[in-house]
Amino acid sequence: MNKYFRVAPAMAAAVLCLAGSGASAQQGASAEAASYPQRPIRLIVPFTPGAFNDTFARAAGKYLAEDLKQPVIVENRPGAGAVIGTDYVAKAPADGYTLLQMPANHSINTSLNAKLPYHPSRDFTFLSLAATSPFVLVVNPDFPAKSVKELIALAKENPGKYTYASTGSGGNAHLMGEMLKTLADIDLLHVPYKGASPALTDVMSGQVDMIFMAYAGVANALNANKVRGIGVTSGKRWAALPDLPTIAESGVPGYEATAWWGFAAPAGLPPGIADKLQQALIKVAQSEPMRAQFEPLGLDMLGTSQAAFIQFVEADTKKWAKTIKDSGISTE
Repeated sequence: MNKYFRVAPAMAAAVLCLAGSGASAQQGASAEAASYPQRPIRLIVPFTPGAFNDTFARAAGKYLAEDLKQPVIVENRPGAGAVIGTDYVAKAPADGYTLLQMPANHSINTSLNAKLPYHPSRDFTFLSLAATSPFVLVVNPDFPAKSVKELIALAKENPGKYTYASTGSGGNAHLMGEMLKTLADIDLLHVPYKGASPALTDVMSGQVDMIFMAYAGVANALNANKVRGIGVTSGKRWAALPDLPTIAESGVPGYEATAWWGFAAPAGLPPGIADKLQQALIKVAQSEPMRAQFEPLGLDMLGTSQAAFIQFVEADTKKWAKTIKDSGISTE
């Protein structure tokens, strides 16, 4: 287990209990959860209203409310790369009435920000990983490279000449570009923007050469031939774009990165309540309405156990820690 993500003993014990350690443990968990919930639940989203994380949380909250028979109120607390909202949940009572729509930034912020006001593992009860999605590396249609291999060759011939946009320093798109730079040993110039729309607009106009974007945000531009896809960030070819090769198979072995959406609560959540929430969130993620809404946008709907979510975040944290260290980036 790496130094950036240590599961607290209490959390590990809870996970083992939830995995099933005897009839008495199961009976205790059932009794503890029997009366939960008795009032509305707040779901904290550490992004602004209208952001994709917000859209996803509101859809999930609707179906979670139906399952738990209590309102789920989405509350936006954006800022500092999702740190403000995440910290709010870390310090909330561990009673099951304050949940976090945990974003992929969580595993990045662990290494990018040395002064986090919370501990990224000890201060949370990880409930379920709801969905993942690779990003697509797209270029301006007039960009000379037709593949990732050709891009790497051009970049090696012209260090620092070619540019990639992102939705902000320290975000997924930025780190995906840094991973490509370090693994392929090339020099690309990072151009940060304050949002996806202006960044993509400048790629389409040729002001910037390329960008890593979630399929949901770039699908229309791809279909209209306003940008051209040259690779996906997943470890294997993606069902939504089966003809587009992965970056790993295009001359960058080991390249793999995904965005993800999960749900967590403050540390110390009673195991019975954690189990009830986990089971409800699994049903929500795997429900037909959620699949119908988000799979066309490129999300792989999952709904995992607590243990699987913990393992996923640990691996993701380790991966981004290496990228951040190798690239030497910092937002401080």
